[in-house]
This record gives sequence, C-alpha cells and structure tokens, in this order.
Amino acid sequence: MHHAITTDLSQGTARFTVDPSLYPLDAIYGAAYVFIDRCYVFLEKDAQGQVLVSLSPKAPAADAPTLERWAGEFSNELLSCAWRHQLAAENKTLLEQVTSLALGGAMGPPSLDDLANFDFSGQALEDPLGIAMSWEEKYKKKDKKAEVAPAAAPAAGAPAEPPGEKR
Repeated sequence: MHHAITTDLSQGTARFTVDPSLYPLDAIYGAAYVFIDRCYVFLEKDAQGQVLVSLSPKAPAADAPTLERWAGEFSNELLSCAWRHQLAAENKTLLEQVTSLALGGAMGPPSLDDLANFDFSGQALEDPLGIAMSWEEKYKKKDKKAEVAPAAAPAAGAPAEPPGEKR
C-alpha cells in the first residue's frame, strides 16, 4: 500500500514520493512551482508511476527543521493545488460559458432587423472637439468671400452710416 506522501530528510534534501492517483500531476506542478524561489525542485517518476519530488536548498546546506518545514508546507500546498484543480475541473463548462459570453457579448452582434428598427432621430450628442464631424466638413475649402473681414461695427449708441456715405 502506497502512502500519499512519504518524506526522507537525509543528505540535506527533502524527498517526497507522491501518488499521482491521489494528487493530479497539475497539482504536483503547482505545489512545486511555489517552492522554486527558495529551493531547487526536481520531479521524476519511478518504475511504479509514483512521482519523486526532491527539494534541495540553494544555499550550501539546510538544517533538519528547515527541511521538515518545507515538507509540511509542500504537503499543504499540494493539497491546496489539488483542491483548486478539482474545482476547476468540476466548473470547466461553466467557466467556458461565462468566458464565452463575456468575450462575445451577452446579446451577440445586432441583426439587420435590429439596426433597421433603431431610432436614430434622437438628440445629437455634444461634440466639442469635433470628433464626430466628417473629414469633409472639418477640412472643406472655405469660400474666398467669407474670408474677407466685415466692416467694423459702429460703437454702441452711434448712428449707423449708410454704405457709400462718408463723413
């Protein structure tokens, strides 16, 4: 009978034998990934299909309490990763549907009938920067007559002079 995890702390390395029938390979990879910043992680399969995990210190040596702590933390992380893997597998269809709806839009693209029945006669939006203005409107050639500056307006209260008469 195989145990889920057995630990060997000899030779300054924590060694585990993990049963992949209890812990999926993705969970073993996930747990090992958590440890790559503090120690070297080696994974291999033995002849019985068990996964051998070795956690070797990056520093010259690690004491027994450190190796025991790594063993406990690895076991906890392996359990956590296995649980997340199981939840993801159980909810895979739901996650795919939600993602599909989020990316594709809940209602999908409008049909031609929707566009034909849409009321475009509402109030125009304010466009102070002229973003919605067509290129032709924005850069049309101006009429030469409109460019000539109009005559100065008379001062307030002064009578307007008829054109052609000068004082």
